[in-house]
Amino acid sequence: MKNNLLFFGLTLIIFGCKSTVNVPVVVDNSDVPQKNKSDFTIAFGSCNRTEKENLLWDDIAQSEPSVWIWGGDNIYADTDDMARLSALYDVQKKIESYALLISDTPIIGTWDDHDYGLNDGGVEFNAKKGSQQMFLDFMEVPQDSPRRTQEGIYTSHHYTTTSGTISVFVLDTRYFRTAVTPDTDTDKRLRPNPYGEGTVLGETQWDWLTKQLSASTADFNVIVSSIQLLSNEHGFECWGNFPHEVDRLKKLIVTSGAEGVIVLSGDRHISEFSKDLLDGLDYPLIDFTSSGLTHAYSGFSGEPNPFRVGEVVFTESFGTLEFDFTEKQVLFKMIGDGGEILGEMVQKY
Repeated sequence: MKNNLLFFGLTLIIFGCKSTVNVPVVVDNSDVPQKNKSDFTIAFGSCNRTEKENLLWDDIAQSEPSVWIWGGDNIYADTDDMARLSALYDVQKKIESYALLISDTPIIGTWDDHDYGLNDGGVEFNAKKGSQQMFLDFMEVPQDSPRRTQEGIYTSHHYTTTSGTISVFVLDTRYFRTAVTPDTDTDKRLRPNPYGEGTVLGETQWDWLTKQLSASTADFNVIVSSIQLLSNEHGFECWGNFPHEVDRLKKLIVTSGAEGVIVLSGDRHISEFSKDLLDGLDYPLIDFTSSGLTHAYSGFSGEPNPFRVGEVVFTESFGTLEFDFTEKQVLFKMIGDGGEILGEMVQKY
């Protein structure tokens, strides 16, 4: 843990995959020094199979994270059998290198479809209430927490250091998400819904996020989404399948007045940086995708992403964000086995 981490707290409001490519260092601002002093470090990752060895837990620990964030698909269960789901979570918790990490590091995060219980699943999943309880058990949320009775696993976490503050808003992109549209005209799996049709978050969660982000006074605000927000042309699950929801979130980020908003995502078995310039926002919105921890899209041969910065990493990796409050900047890293830096970017806010 960092020496300057004075307080770790949770605030809940219910009203609511070595690389086969050489990845260059990517720097958004040429005048920003690449070496970064970290006042607070987030480590995160997704897509973790318990039956496959995860070689990254020791590297994650060596990054000395102030918090570890699960980005979804934390286990692969794909089941409505709660006994099986619980057993798989127990397997993960008993992995020695993981247990060692979380014995000294706070753990938070979200789920995606495979730990939710239904591949590409959403609001229609018949075991979502039970699955929520299993997820909260895994995250060691107290039995008397209000999160045990709300619908959905969304929540907020707020961190104060000697240098500044960070708020983390964990979204649930499964519990309320309505139907997606299969693509029957191309070789893609999905295509966007008609504009205005369907939802990712559901109105209760939207109301919660609007209030939380608008009220935030944090120096940085991190939104954790299991699926990508910006990359929208690959034909897999993403916010782009609900284009009106993308516009709604971008508008909220601008109108909320929240400082230093960053999106973290997973799901895709690749890692990449995406960036968009929003009217009314004096810094670029970055969507940092980190996936996967135990298996990656090793056969990746390219896909369109108009928002991509740098190269795609398609080997096992995790992500870190090193926050420098004095310089108001963040150093983003994709890290592989042995601590190898596979991709890097600096952004000043």
